[in-house]
Amino acid sequence: MAASGDEAAAMESVSKASVPPTDLNLTAEPEHKRDAATNDATENQKAKRPSNNNDGGVETAEEATEPAEPDINELCRDMFDKMAVFLQGELTATCEDYKLLENMNKLTSLKYMEMKDISINISRNLQDLNQKYASLQPYLDQINQIEEQVTALEQAAYKLDTYSKKLEAKFKKLEKR
Repeated sequence: MAASGDEAAAMESVSKASVPPTDLNLTAEPEHKRDAATNDATENQKAKRPSNNNDGGVETAEEATEPAEPDINELCRDMFDKMAVFLQGELTATCEDYKLLENMNKLTSLKYMEMKDISINISRNLQDLNQKYASLQPYLDQINQIEEQVTALEQAAYKLDTYSKKLEAKFKKLEKR
């Protein structure tokens, strides 16, 4: 929808209207005095603004009232309080993480100490077994020698048995003649 001449001029004045700077009160006055001073300054600015109202239905930037800006000190205080709460939470979480990590390291250290003790016991038992095996080695060697001799004796017994069967067969053959 296109604006008529008066409406276009009013819109242009709204876009080009400069906003007057607000008074920043950076003193340490009590809050109720600051609010009263801010309200007085805002009312004075409203009274000083000229009215260029050509059309009763169109509101221009000069007629619009600006909401009272909150005190910058109060906003800064609020921001710093919230930032302090945030940083405190972050530091608390980090401290809790480090405590958890410390506990995990202690538990891991204890677990490795237990494993070290177990490995020392296993090593000691292995050394005992090796000593016992070394002391039994001569007897094991004797058993191996006896086994070899028994095997040789068994082969000799089979040869003797075979020879005796052949001899018996020859003897029976000679007897029959």
